[in-house]
Amino acid sequence: MIAFETVAYSYGGGELLSDISLRLAAGSFHFLTGPSGAGKSTFLKLCYAELLPTAGRVSIFEREVRSLTRDDIARARRRIGVVHQDCQFIDHLPLATNVTLPLTVAGRASRPSDLTDLLGWVGLSHLADALPPSLSGGERQRAAVARAVIVGPDVILADEPTGNLDWEMSQRLLSLLVELNRMGKTVLVATHDLNLIRLAKQQVAARVLRIRNRRVQLAGADL
Repeated sequence: MIAFETVAYSYGGGELLSDISLRLAAGSFHFLTGPSGAGKSTFLKLCYAELLPTAGRVSIFEREVRSLTRDDIARARRRIGVVHQDCQFIDHLPLATNVTLPLTVAGRASRPSDLTDLLGWVGLSHLADALPPSLSGGERQRAAVARAVIVGPDVILADEPTGNLDWEMSQRLLSLLVELNRMGKTVLVATHDLNLIRLAKQQVAARVLRIRNRRVQLAGADL
């Protein structure tokens, strides 16, 4: 679904990522690890064409990103849900409206029953009318997951989604991502939390990618 062929990305005159060749297959679950500043967020942005490689080829849904028009990229991104660590919401709009914003942008109507089911799935039904500033960190992250999946994407990309959460809430968020994978979604989670990775590997066939010396490689069994 997303493929890298000898990809490199340079930033500020220096190469941040180099010689990356890999493929995220449909229905797979991957973690991306590496020290702070290693390029995890950059890698995710390459996955949804927020950034273009400075060398090599990135293909999304079998199409090379450099060949895509702006409209093509917009259509491709509707098939990719992104959960950011610092999830942003429109503070004066209720949670339910924030969650359905991707549908509004795509020009699609949301059925009330679908929204109710989705908010129930992430455990936020009772907060549908709440404003974002009143939400806890865990509630915001679960809302971000709901917003990412409301358009029915094929791929879920999550950038340090548990970075600001306690362990109990991290497990709850992981369970949502695992369930999405079991529904057939491709999931890629950037994280530095090895305990989260170990827990996930008990539940799904998760593979671990590690950024080391500017390259992204499959990690060994030492995790």
